[in-house]
Amino acid sequence: MPQVPILMPQLGESIAEATIMQMLVKPGDTVQADQEVFEVETNKAVMGVTTICGGTIVSLDVSAGETVPVGAIMGIIEATEEEVERSGATPLGEGCTPAPVPTPAAEKNAAQDGAHFRTEGEFREGLPGGGRHKPLGEGGRGLPVPMGQRGSRFLSPRIRARMDELGITEADMAYVIGTGPNGRITIDDFESFINYVDGWPSHQASPMRRSVASSMQRTWRRPIASCGRPIFMAPIVLHRKNHPKKPGITLYFLRALALALAEAPECAGYMVGGRILTPRRIDLGVAVQVTDGVMVPVMRNVNEHTLDELIDEYNKVVKQARDRRLDSAYQGGGIATVSNFGGFGLTDATPMPLPSESLILGVGAVQKVPVWSDEVECFLPVEQAKIVASFDHRVVDGGDVGRLMLRIAHYLEHPEFL
Repeated sequence: MPQVPILMPQLGESIAEATIMQMLVKPGDTVQADQEVFEVETNKAVMGVTTICGGTIVSLDVSAGETVPVGAIMGIIEATEEEVERSGATPLGEGCTPAPVPTPAAEKNAAQDGAHFRTEGEFREGLPGGGRHKPLGEGGRGLPVPMGQRGSRFLSPRIRARMDELGITEADMAYVIGTGPNGRITIDDFESFINYVDGWPSHQASPMRRSVASSMQRTWRRPIASCGRPIFMAPIVLHRKNHPKKPGITLYFLRALALALAEAPECAGYMVGGRILTPRRIDLGVAVQVTDGVMVPVMRNVNEHTLDELIDEYNKVVKQARDRRLDSAYQGGGIATVSNFGGFGLTDATPMPLPSESLILGVGAVQKVPVWSDEVECFLPVEQAKIVASFDHRVVDGGDVGRLMLRIAHYLEHPEFL
């Protein structure tokens, strides 16, 4: 009987691998077509891997906790000729071979999630891509170490080879004390550092945590600036109180940002070489806190749908994100994100945009503050929240973002236009 492989599918535009979380079948089990047989975790969500055809599980070639590249064989199904023909599956030996394991060079130059842009300006070749590092084995790193002279930026090929072996980045090397000439880091300095941190309590970072760490490191390579202003919240609070579906507070800000960006899309532009890419669509992300990280589902064409039209979709994607089962239609491609840190009681914070975006809008907690009234000539208690926009200063200036925030404030203080 034909044997059909179960392959690790491409679970997202920039996803090269996934970690096996749970084995849902065992050898000898009978499965149906499209039956979920593995639960896997990517750096974006927990997803299921399904069978392409029905049959009997002959073997499972992976185990829980193992990280598997896209295209690799995870198991074998024995199926009938009729089932293979019905499903269109390709049996082993008929042109179905596992994809090669990505090389470090290929991973380093892998493209990040994209968005829909038009361009202006000069283009330059040789643009850097994003990358991923192999996780460090047992033993912590990046933990507090005694203060001392920081090592030179020069790292020998031998040290770099050890860094690649352990998954250590140049940012981690800031903790290493250099004892060589002019503070240069020697191989002995490096090994002493590794031995030192191996004595600290540690645990393996989850794929989600590693993804957040990688994203924030790439973000900090750009000149990120921030500015903020207060927003009168009474109109939103009243509008929400009288609305039968009680829209989430974050949705008001998402919709206001979408309308403001539709008028000034250059504020969410993205610099590539000498070009500034201007968004063609207003696809916005919303930051959702999950265990050990943050997920950012992306809603499409937010400016083209009213607040009422967005409520059900917003509630659905937020639930999917919290459950870490986000539909691929809501993954990647955003041009800006809204982060409601006010949900944690924070009144002020500096949100950081994703590496593939140049703008993020943060929302603080609602406060009652005294505001002077010229009409009654006294201070009155007013409900306010602070919004903070962080942006890539190469793309726009503070004045541009200030005007964008004025537009956002106008829509938020007149929610009937949302």
